[in-house]
Amino acid sequence: MHSVLQRNSAPETSSCARVSGGRDRGLDAIGIFKLLQTVFFFAIGLGIIHLMHKDIGILIKRMATSLRFEPEGTFVNLLMSKLSVVDAHRLMQLGAASFAYSAVTLVEGTGLLLHKIWAEYLTLILTVLFLPWEIFELVREATPFRIGLLVLNLLVLGYLVWLLRKRGRL
Repeated sequence: MHSVLQRNSAPETSSCARVSGGRDRGLDAIGIFKLLQTVFFFAIGLGIIHLMHKDIGILIKRMATSLRFEPEGTFVNLLMSKLSVVDAHRLMQLGAASFAYSAVTLVEGTGLLLHKIWAEYLTLILTVLFLPWEIFELVREATPFRIGLLVLNLLVLGYLVWLLRKRGRL
């Protein structure tokens, strides 16, 4: 009876951690990756808020000059034409989306580092949901960054599917 109580009171961890007595390095790596995404998207959100109610054209020209780009060059003009359609309302939407996504990745990363089963399922579901968008973007314009991001997310997806199947949870 005593051993049954001890088993039922054990904290929730992945079976890999229970069997080996150590940590699942794959989940830790994914968790750290998610926390790095949190920092990245939070910084993007802060940058977007900083741009609100400012003349983006002047900021781009200053940045181009400081980076030694020709302020009237093709690259700067292309960038300005793309950003000229972005208004304060759209910046607010982009900033809110960036902060929301950073909150989601914070929850994912923290849950994975704590080896919570719900975090594995959450990460699996969100990775699957974003794959069509990533493929669409890759078809629209294939860049090394987009290819790398898709490969990385497929690796995460594959690992989580393998891990959940190994434990008989999928």
